[in-house]
Amino acid sequence: MIYLQTDRLKLRDYSADDFDAYYRLKTDEQTMYYMQDIKCDSIEQAKEEFAGVLADMVKEDRKFYFLHMELKDTHEQVGSIGYTVVDRTPVGKIVHLGYFTYPKFWGNGYTSEALKRVLEYAFTKDGVYRVTTGCLAENKGSERVMQKNGLIKEAEHKDYEWHDGKMKDRLEYRLLRQEWEKLNPQE
Repeated sequence: MIYLQTDRLKLRDYSADDFDAYYRLKTDEQTMYYMQDIKCDSIEQAKEEFAGVLADMVKEDRKFYFLHMELKDTHEQVGSIGYTVVDRTPVGKIVHLGYFTYPKFWGNGYTSEALKRVLEYAFTKDGVYRVTTGCLAENKGSERVMQKNGLIKEAEHKDYEWHDGKMKDRLEYRLLRQEWEKLNPQE
């Protein structure tokens, strides 16, 4: 079971008791605006997905490392953050990172704080070698979270994705273990 902390947040694996919070988050229109591909459209879909999340957590070759993000002091859910293992190589895991938070928490540094801790866990405890992620170019807040944590822009794709009735540009970022280590020298 993964349990991480920051100054203001608890980041932890989901438990069976978290379904209602998971469902609210994954069906929230504003929160999931840029994550339409993983938004849940029904309670049945959410139940099936959540059961898969819980089952995956106990597997030896776990694939999904998305964590419940909550405030330390009130335990209010802020969102979810983590990564999906897309490959396992001799040098380490290749993962795709993601995060989504309720709008009321945007602009307060919570996601940047959480990402810093998740990257530390990934590179020092979970054998991750390469992190990739991205966002639509118009999603400046998401891009700023990546930049604050030292991720490096690899690509800008013009008219890459159909979203909200039109084609939009997409940005791709990455961070390798050795790049993270240079930014975070161990004492």
